[in-house]
Amino acid sequence: MSISAGFSEVDMTPPPGTHKIGWLMDVVGDVVHDPIFARIAVLESDGQWLVFVQLDTLSIRWTQTDEIRREVQARLGIPGERVMVAATHNHAGPAVANCGLVKRDDRYVAEMVRRIVAGVVQAAQNRQEAELGFGSCFQFGLSHNRRVIMRDGTVRTHGRFDEPNALCFEGPIDPEVAVLAARDKGGRLLGAIVNFACHPTHHGPDNGFSAGYPGVVAATMKTLGCPVTLFLSGACGNIHTSDPSAGGADKSMEEVGRRLAEDAMGAIEGMSYRGTARLRARSRTIELPYRDPTEEEIRGTVRGAQRFVDPGIYDRMIPDLVRRIEERGAQPAEVQVHFVDEIAFVGVPAEYFVELGLRIKEGAYPLHALIVGHANGMVGYLPHREAFQRGGYETTFIQSSRMAPGAGELVAECAVDLIREELGDTE
Repeated sequence: MSISAGFSEVDMTPPPGTHKIGWLMDVVGDVVHDPIFARIAVLESDGQWLVFVQLDTLSIRWTQTDEIRREVQARLGIPGERVMVAATHNHAGPAVANCGLVKRDDRYVAEMVRRIVAGVVQAAQNRQEAELGFGSCFQFGLSHNRRVIMRDGTVRTHGRFDEPNALCFEGPIDPEVAVLAARDKGGRLLGAIVNFACHPTHHGPDNGFSAGYPGVVAATMKTLGCPVTLFLSGACGNIHTSDPSAGGADKSMEEVGRRLAEDAMGAIEGMSYRGTARLRARSRTIELPYRDPTEEEIRGTVRGAQRFVDPGIYDRMIPDLVRRIEERGAQPAEVQVHFVDEIAFVGVPAEYFVELGLRIKEGAYPLHALIVGHANGMVGYLPHREAFQRGGYETTFIQSSRMAPGAGELVAECAVDLIREELGDTE
């Protein structure tokens, strides 16, 4: 079962005048701070394929994912269920979906899909016999749980401990920096996949396009000898670079990206490699319940509600959202797992809370699970059930927070079930 690996990257930087996404407001980008890319890794062993597509965008829609999969299957014969498409959740990218006042740029999206498919074909053509290595380390200085419990029992997202009523952090972070790397038989790096959980929000509200710190990770890795680096965001729904314990002080995207790249290269330097690998994939689409909003939730007056940017945006959006919930009843959500020997990449179509991601990681043992957020679609925030009792931005009713309490737990249960099924097939 020798393995082949191929990588590619495709420039998807939008032209000036393209609308941005990530801040609810309608912002037009007219400068480019740094380029927007799609990066692709293709693995093949014993006729089994896995494809990873990473996008420097806020999200990827179900329809876009389906189109990419259909085209890849038509052109390469790789089954669509073997293709995982994940966004970094970068807040300074082009408008690839409707979000707040921002309308999707369909012309950009069509060109994006075309370039992604071409990039997958290129990565498949770039394949060569390879060895894989896996390693991880822990980074505690870059990410912070942004939800602070106040003395009245509510939560303030981006709360600060210089506020007199601040009490404690609501939850943990996920400090793991995980790396899957491929090298050729001569020991030269071909590419890598890096996984870490933290919101990338730099340059979100300004008029410039940027890939944020994930782009810095890839660019820095290139200078350190890794030609293509895919950055897969973990369960980062409540994790951020700003530190509530330091008055909300933030680190620049350059510092965050550089330090993560150094962590990743350190993990690579300590890796042992294997020339064979067993590649498998499983997925399941489940129905997630929508919120049944109360009048207080609709008005934003429920205990703990926290509206960011412009409360008026919520008032304008919510009537259509309520109608959509009444018409549809439930939200389909695909949970996908790519297995590379003992490593399980778990694709979740959400801004997933870290508590739930850690629950999957624990439930996956003895396999080593990694969470891939914003993958194959987007249902918005999936907080853990207890978060709804305290409020905060992530639980406040709007398009990006429309799922019912318990929906996140259903995704975790599904992911662990898929992993246990795989273990049952291999043990």
